[in-house]
Amino acid sequence: MQTSLYSDRTTLFLQMLRDARLTAGKTQTQLALALHVDQTVISKSERGVRRLDVVELHAWLSALGVPLLDFVAALDDGLSAIAIRNAGGRSRQR
Repeated sequence: MQTSLYSDRTTLFLQMLRDARLTAGKTQTQLALALHVDQTVISKSERGVRRLDVVELHAWLSALGVPLLDFVAALDDGLSAIAIRNAGGRSRQR
């Protein structure tokens, strides 16, 4: 399993975080104000420099009006697509 901070899976998650914010029409500063954190926390989280735990993710999504279960379902779909794509490129040699 690839564990790099910049794996395809992590890139997908970070893009989905950013897209959720943009779809909600919020700037990083507006989201930071809603979460009572500094704007740099949002920036670092969206860039993958800082990781979110599930409780923070819930607060983040709530501030954007995005249900956690909807986000996770979409993430799961995307991760499954990545897994299928990566499995297709593997050699069957042992």
